[in-house]
Amino acid sequence: MSTSVGARLTAPLLAAVLGPVALLAAPVHAAAAPAPAAAAAVPGMAAAPYEYLGWGNPQKPTDVMKATGVKWFTLAFILSDGGCNPKWDGSRPLAGGSDAAAIASIRAAGGDVMVSVGGWSGNKLGEKCSSASALAGAYQKVIDAYRLKALDIDIENTEFASATVRQRVVDALKIVKSKNPGIVTYVTLGTTPTGPDANGKDLIKRGAAAGLANDGWVVMPFDFGGHSGTMGQATVSALDGLKAAVKSAYGYSDDAAYRHIGVSSMNGRTDEAGETVSTADFRTILGYAQQHHLARFAFWAVNRDRACGSGTDADACSGVAQSPYEFTKIVAQYQG
Repeated sequence: MSTSVGARLTAPLLAAVLGPVALLAAPVHAAAAPAPAAAAAVPGMAAAPYEYLGWGNPQKPTDVMKATGVKWFTLAFILSDGGCNPKWDGSRPLAGGSDAAAIASIRAAGGDVMVSVGGWSGNKLGEKCSSASALAGAYQKVIDAYRLKALDIDIENTEFASATVRQRVVDALKIVKSKNPGIVTYVTLGTTPTGPDANGKDLIKRGAAAGLANDGWVVMPFDFGGHSGTMGQATVSALDGLKAAVKSAYGYSDDAAYRHIGVSSMNGRTDEAGETVSTADFRTILGYAQQHHLARFAFWAVNRDRACGSGTDADACSGVAQSPYEFTKIVAQYQG
């Protein structure tokens, strides 16, 4: 995800060295697959579209709730302030600001939030924190600030390209899981039309090797650099590949593997010229998610879920003809 159209270039994906392949090449098979993702136990959590509150004209979350029925949001992005310290966009404080006020308003209206750490741009905590324990401590500050039930790690760009950082994120999340029983964690990453690339598969294998009971490995099926068929069909293909990677790494059954994967699409025109995700594509994704009980169906972003006006920032509208919140209303139908 990004806060600037054209900045998020998941594809073509980086061909980074995989690190200690000998350690990770063999699947990690548990005696029995873990229980399905905990997200299913919290109504509405599985459908939590992204909203970015860091620029001039985001919709009021409570207005979105009234218009669409959505109860949960994924609020983006937490970044490094230059060191191993989390702030909104790397600059706004966790406590006492507009972001905290927005979260309070969502909860007062009967909803809730997860917070997303990372994104394409800016200083990444995974790189600025020098150890897994320090990174876990940074994540913990965010969890404690908002008493979070769920945390999303959107690992992109330089974080995703580094085997060292991929391992650090996995190890930090394992610490977070141990210190926050019941917390739901998602790891969100780029994808090709056939599933995660080498870096993505490596990340999943590292999670399995570490014993990380991650609730959802989530792909962003857009900015492909070329695909065949509709974007809905390409998304299904990417999710099939993700399911296979998670099943192989963790030794899950098919059903358990589906319940530990998710999707975060992009509505309307994406960062890539000629690539458009339609409401029909969203309905295709919804059907797949409902059939397989995916851990998550989200998208980037509520900010863009409206038609463009003259001169409107392309990150504030979808670029396609639509009624307000047409994409969010489809996602809000998903119950896990």
